[in-house]
Amino acid sequence: MIIGIRGMGLIGGSFEKAFRKAGHEVVNLKGAASTEIGRCNLVIVCLPPLMVAPWIVEHKDDFADGTLIADAAGVKGVVCPQVEPIAKAAKWTYVGGHPMAGKERSGYANADADLYRGASMIFTPFAFTPSAVVERLKAIFTEIGFARFVVTDPAHHDEMIAYTSQLAHVVSSAYVRDPLAAKHLGFSAGSFQDMTRVATVDPDIWTDLFLSNKSSLDMVLSRLIDRLGQYRDAIRSEDAAALKQLLIEGRAAKEATH
Repeated sequence: MIIGIRGMGLIGGSFEKAFRKAGHEVVNLKGAASTEIGRCNLVIVCLPPLMVAPWIVEHKDDFADGTLIADAAGVKGVVCPQVEPIAKAAKWTYVGGHPMAGKERSGYANADADLYRGASMIFTPFAFTPSAVVERLKAIFTEIGFARFVVTDPAHHDEMIAYTSQLAHVVSSAYVRDPLAAKHLGFSAGSFQDMTRVATVDPDIWTDLFLSNKSSLDMVLSRLIDRLGQYRDAIRSEDAAALKQLLIEGRAAKEATH
């Protein structure tokens, strides 16, 4: 296959290296001519969420008939609704995508051909998207190591990602900003490392991600703040029974995730 990639950061660069390793031809579509875009059997758009739909719309007449187009944006609500009207009438097929893989450090220099090995890939097809297209994409992405596929709608995707990814980054960033963080050496072990691991994010990328998913992130963040208040109130009032019950519920919730 000829695979075109627009956006060569960590995610796009890792796709490039992974597909080359799998034996495919890969084309960097930055500044590419329409004829170069038209050569591609699969196009993966790895730009920031707010830039994905405009790029697809701009090049809608450059894609060859039958071309598969996917993106890797971490928020789908700002992408899929803009692409849907033109995708309905197009002779190419777009399916929203989101690879659940990454690193603390961004950029092409950190790209890795094995980044997606064992990872999950989320697809958000339209109601009119043929199921055979999704199955074809699953087969293609399996070649570079993806081991699990989830098919859902954009709204549910954004709600879940707000909780499983974006909230964790907010918490990590807020946690490590405490004055005591600078004095952690000798006092910290695995818990501190786990809590601070994703605080070294790219501020530009994650600001866009947070604001692009404002509604969903606000909801899960508000619920977390309410739950933290329960722990604080139990500690302040020295209510051992309430505190113990919260810890029991937390342990049970964790065990239920396995």
